[in-house]
Amino acid sequence: MAVATAVTPPSREAGPQHRGTGERKPVKRRRERQGRFAFWLLLPAFITVFGVIVYPMLRTLLISMFEVKSAVATVTPFVGLDNYVQALTSGGFWEAMGRTLYFTLVSTGLELVLGLAIAWLLNAEFRGRWLIRALVVLPWALPTIVNAAMWKGIYNAQYGALNGLLSGLGIIDEYQAWLSDPFTALNFLIVADAWKTTPLVAFFLLAGLTSIPNELYEAAKMDRAGRIRTFFSVTVPLLAPSIALVLVLRTVEAVKVFDIVYAMTRGGPANGTQTISYYTYVTAFSEQNYGLGSAISYLIVIVILALSALYLRLLRRSEMSLL
Repeated sequence: MAVATAVTPPSREAGPQHRGTGERKPVKRRRERQGRFAFWLLLPAFITVFGVIVYPMLRTLLISMFEVKSAVATVTPFVGLDNYVQALTSGGFWEAMGRTLYFTLVSTGLELVLGLAIAWLLNAEFRGRWLIRALVVLPWALPTIVNAAMWKGIYNAQYGALNGLLSGLGIIDEYQAWLSDPFTALNFLIVADAWKTTPLVAFFLLAGLTSIPNELYEAAKMDRAGRIRTFFSVTVPLLAPSIALVLVLRTVEAVKVFDIVYAMTRGGPANGTQTISYYTYVTAFSEQNYGLGSAISYLIVIVILALSALYLRLLRRSEMSLL
């Protein structure tokens, strides 16, 4: 005999709630696992950044407030801001800072002008452009020490190529010791630095040039604007972000320039090429005044931040003027 069984339909409210709760838990667990996995992936990077950047900066800040004159000193007196006051009242500090600012302004300006000219030429359509671009980047690809050794040989007083060229052209009667005069040596350091870094500046600006629409140049032609007017009314305003980026990067590198000075002149002659970074090196390691050297390094950071903020403020003003 068949028995009728009553089947109760599932509640419409209970089903979705039960299914939704069951779905949310696996999603939550999956997100937690992904978060833990991402944390363990990023942990080595955090440790590296802390060990290589954060800890040394904090340690240097701490040392700058003590009188540390030995690498193995165990007891060092706390002097507070005395090292900063000593640096700011030192004639050697301001002389080195003046040479550094001169080096920065001249080298950055020279590299910007030459880089813009090279970028303009490389942006044109001509046969073999890829080969010229590859050749232009070679100076930047050379290590700084190799670049410094090459230019030191070019400036050599006995067999240097510069003396040979000028003597052959009849400009000089006898070979000159170009690196024996402080001001001449500083300017020749700028030439060596510009030769290496101008290609990098050129490729930064070339990237900006390629992003400018051709329609703007065609519109300028229709308005009968000449090349100079087109350059200053179209190219320069649209290239302003790239120029600002180049100025910030090159200013930072020029202010903390050290390797080319160390390799070519060691700060000589008569401290004529001693930049602020080399002055810090001499103070901290040659004179073993680590507290004063640490204070000077933080003053360099302040100068770099101030110059970078100035560039960015000028860029913001130029962008506002275009609106």
